[in-house]
Amino acid sequence: MADKPTSGEILGVPYNFERPSLGRMLSAYWQPGEGMLVEKPFGVGYTLNLANWRSWIVVLVAGGLLWQQEKSKTAASEEAKADEPVEVIVDEDDD
Repeated sequence: MADKPTSGEILGVPYNFERPSLGRMLSAYWQPGEGMLVEKPFGVGYTLNLANWRSWIVVLVAGGLLWQQEKSKTAASEEAKADEPVEVIVDEDDD
């Protein structure tokens, strides 16, 4: 039985299932002179090239959207707490 290839392309999408090393991981995410997207060091598809300034814009936009989402969740939970019914206990004195 023939061994299956551990890296290659399927329908133009790269894959790599070789055991990743630290050097390969670092060099995959930092490739000066390459485009914004580079092949993943492990798995299927592409990842951001952190040596490209456009990638940092994507990271900042994604971080801003996550921050905005968390902020709106916090505001919604505080608003929900304010809308909850409040129990009022009245102590009637029989004077």
